[in-house]
Amino acid sequence: MPDPAAELLALADRGPFATVLADPPWRFTNRTGKMAPEHRRLTRYGTLDTPAIAALPVEALAAPTAHCYLWVPNALLPEGLAVLAAWGFTYKTNLIWHKIRKDKGSDGRGVGFYFRNVTEMLLFGVRGPHARTLDPGRRQVNLLAAPKQEHSRKPAAFHDLIEACSPGPRLEMFARGVRAGWTCWGDQADAGYRPDWATRTGRSAPPG
Repeated sequence: MPDPAAELLALADRGPFATVLADPPWRFTNRTGKMAPEHRRLTRYGTLDTPAIAALPVEALAAPTAHCYLWVPNALLPEGLAVLAAWGFTYKTNLIWHKIRKDKGSDGRGVGFYFRNVTEMLLFGVRGPHARTLDPGRRQVNLLAAPKQEHSRKPAAFHDLIEACSPGPRLEMFARGVRAGWTCWGDQADAGYRPDWATRTGRSAPPG
């Protein structure tokens, strides 16, 4: 099996990275729910448990002063905060993705055992001195509305926001496809990426 830590460390010559974005394949304790990527009827991709994610050598790749953006499902917020700390970053705030329909209303097809989830959270942490966001970050609100695509893909608007608010060089971990100006790493980080499962519209969607 590939060693993700070794693969990441092989990127060290492209860093150190002043900005890290990660969308880990979180493993849910309850794998029977449709929220879990490894649900037996909906298997989409392999997952990692929290200790494995926390053990990735992000601290060794990040610059002494750096930003980290970490996607975390609402149900796994404590685990997300623990991973951010394990990677050497101090949690500061978060960005919220509001999932909307074409008519701009909340996309209520999300799942959840307690409430119907229509949001997802992007944790923001920093390390080192003078780690403020760039000037556009001082004006950026932390709520972005965008429609869903295939399972787990995040809106490109968040890449735009990060490029405006955080300096390079930038590393995206567990990327889908590639993006100019970023070092992209992960099983699906190639220019020809297409999901190999049926998307919510019944067809594979191009990188966006």
